[in-house]
Amino acid sequence: MANVVVVGAQWGDEGKGKIVDWLSLEADVVVRFQGGHNAGHTLVINGVTYKLALLPSGIVRPGKLSVIGNGVVVDPHFLIGEIERLREQGVEIGPDNFKIAENAPLILSLHRELDAYREEAAGNGVKIGTTKRGIGPAYEDKVGRRSVRLMDLAEPDTLDDKITRLLAHHNPLRRGLGLPEIAPAAVRDELLDAAPKILPYMDAVWELLEDLRRAGKRILFEGAQGVLLDVDHGTYPYVTSSNTVSASAASGSGLGPGAIGYVLGIAKAYTTRVGGGPFPTELHDEIGTLIGDRGHEFGTNTGRRRRCGWFDAVLTRQAVKTSGIYGIALTKLDILDGLDEIRVCTHYLLDGARIDRLPASQSAQARVVPVYETIEGWKGTTGGARSWADLPAQAIKYVRRIEELIGAPVALLSTSPERDDTILVRNPFED
Repeated sequence: MANVVVVGAQWGDEGKGKIVDWLSLEADVVVRFQGGHNAGHTLVINGVTYKLALLPSGIVRPGKLSVIGNGVVVDPHFLIGEIERLREQGVEIGPDNFKIAENAPLILSLHRELDAYREEAAGNGVKIGTTKRGIGPAYEDKVGRRSVRLMDLAEPDTLDDKITRLLAHHNPLRRGLGLPEIAPAAVRDELLDAAPKILPYMDAVWELLEDLRRAGKRILFEGAQGVLLDVDHGTYPYVTSSNTVSASAASGSGLGPGAIGYVLGIAKAYTTRVGGGPFPTELHDEIGTLIGDRGHEFGTNTGRRRRCGWFDAVLTRQAVKTSGIYGIALTKLDILDGLDEIRVCTHYLLDGARIDRLPASQSAQARVVPVYETIEGWKGTTGGARSWADLPAQAIKYVRRIEELIGAPVALLSTSPERDDTILVRNPFED
């Protein structure tokens, strides 16, 4: 039985929450391996909606172990609030079904303040589109070797030196930005306030996961955002602050690369993104608005309206390659129901020459022109379909053409937010 890594094959918001929830029925462990609470998942189970940001999607399933790996930056106060909200919905969360890596870096209020200041001070055209939740500054402190990590909360006698090292960077920066300096005691109080509520979940996750793997437990690795937001392989600088590709499932959890089995990419039947950055197939017309309205394309955490466009096979094909994707879970096919025709981007033109990838250059990304193939739409409905026989013939042709263009088969097809409205072609855990 293969362990499974789930990654977004576009710019995020592809519907990973539902797919991870669906797969978690066969998994024993669900692991978040990167990102922070800047990317949310919405789950709809038996008519009940759960909105998650930090907690792995498996947390709503009894009998599953949910894990936050070391590759995640954790806002302790946000996490405490999220746990309380889910408990109010009847979800049981305790140290027996939820663990946090002891070496996970923490997001503090100073990170959120710096994040917000930078984004608000940036002029038009240079805004990244950050959620202002402190993710980027927290990752900066991680690689700058000045993070306060979860394990540090268990050793309050050593906190002062760590806070001094942290503020030796942040206070001069704040002075230069015209922001008030932060007193060490304020940081200490902030940390110690969260400590008793979060420390019970701390564990040596790398060791725990290796023991579970050797015992034959099935592990589902859950990524946040999408491959096109990867800090190395995405549309830099309009990216997130972590590696979102499947390889980071290993480094972000403490397991070796051999622990990764099947890589499942999630892609919408069209394309969306939030915030700034290039978007070759973006629609600025009534069809783009229609897709956004039908698909309820608003951020789970931020409420920001997502930009919408036609399916971009160039970008998804690139994601398939950079993440080693074995198969695709195609979501939201039903949003395209009733359209007379559907367009798919097959390649680009860059300064008049054909190109079959998105170039790394920011200026070149802005100049690419999408080249489309037009596919006949369908009048029937795909919403709620649970077998190929339930799909209009032309919808099946659309799915098959996407498979050809991206170089990967469709392993699952999602036809509504409900977990059961899923057509299984290939079970990733049995591949």
